[in-house]
Amino acid sequence: MRASLAPLSEREFRLLFIGRFASYIGSAVAPVALAFAVIDELEGSPTALGLVLMAAWLPQIVFVLIGGVFADRLPRHFVLVGSNVLSGAAQAAAAILLLTGSAEIWHFAALQVVRGIASSFFFPASTGIVPQTVSAPLLQQANALLRLTTNAALVFGTAAGGIAVAAVGSGWAIAFDAGTYFLSAGVLVFMRLPGTIKAASSVLHDLREGWQEFRSRQWLWVIVISALFGNMASNGSTGVLGPVVAQEALGGAAAWGAISAAGAAGLVLGGLITLRLKPRRPLLVGQIALLFWTLPLAALALELPTVAIAGFALLAGIGLELFGVYWDTTLQQHVPQEALSRVSSYDALGSFVAIPIGLSIVGPVSAAIGVSATLWVAFGICVVAMGGAFLSREVRTLERRNDTVEIDPTPEPAAVTSSP
Repeated sequence: MRASLAPLSEREFRLLFIGRFASYIGSAVAPVALAFAVIDELEGSPTALGLVLMAAWLPQIVFVLIGGVFADRLPRHFVLVGSNVLSGAAQAAAAILLLTGSAEIWHFAALQVVRGIASSFFFPASTGIVPQTVSAPLLQQANALLRLTTNAALVFGTAAGGIAVAAVGSGWAIAFDAGTYFLSAGVLVFMRLPGTIKAASSVLHDLREGWQEFRSRQWLWVIVISALFGNMASNGSTGVLGPVVAQEALGGAAAWGAISAAGAAGLVLGGLITLRLKPRRPLLVGQIALLFWTLPLAALALELPTVAIAGFALLAGIGLELFGVYWDTTLQQHVPQEALSRVSSYDALGSFVAIPIGLSIVGPVSAAIGVSATLWVAFGICVVAMGGAFLSREVRTLERRNDTVEIDPTPEPAAVTSSP
């Protein structure tokens, strides 16, 4: 246990740990509150909910590459602070609109666009900042602890979200989320990171460098292509049709909150496993574990009892977390620090780009062929996409490293890497 918690002995990592925990408590409550605000309070359809959720993803497609460039140029903790403040302001506005009875569907869509822009800068910075806060041998433990704190917040937040929505309404739940964003920003602003990266080149030059780093690694772009189709099918179907199944067959928000909490509990268990389990081929182990992610889609399609769906969500969470920790660590070990945020932004772009498509079409598709049939189609797409990644030899054989590339405080522009 002492070895597993070793990253917390380093000041900058402790602040990052606390700041992310504060933010994610609220972020866990928000999806349940948002879904039932649209479905119940605004009497929206599954298609309307899909459009609102899509509004948060579209800006990430547009801005995430720019977010990666600036996260490689600026102090990454300040990028995180700015992202949290912007997200907090958007959620505060949504809460006020709900609590005053003034909210309409288009208000939520517009505010989700603002949150999406903030996320475009947050995710590349959050990936790139971790190696700056801990020594290289503690990198996997650091990633596991960060994801554990996120997932522990999800366990509490998703369960509390369903209860809070049922008890006091979506408006107060979203207001709580806004407050946690501001609290996180107040913690992260006190971080002191060495080796600020200064870049004198153009944004397009930086983007080209990041692209060369990305495409020169087969294991990287193969997994991203797999995630493109898997996220489109799973996020679209679960995000839109999960609450619909809960509302029509399982009893409503409390049931969906319990299922989401079980998935989050699986994430916590998976994180605990990764604190100790360090496979020689982490990418292979993570991709195998990711196959469990498909199970809740089948359970929802069958309209199994809430307890059974929650059980499959637990297994899915374990598999997803094993993949997540091993993927983050592999990126941080095999990609140069000075390009890490840009490479992670290409990762995010490829992984996210089709999610709005899934969110926008799942409502009309389910109206045409039925909710259950739509979920089965999504299940099939996910299995094929995730299984296809094993065709890559690099995915099957890439081994872990015990060192990372250190940041040069005043680096020259990185050389462009040629594609094999």
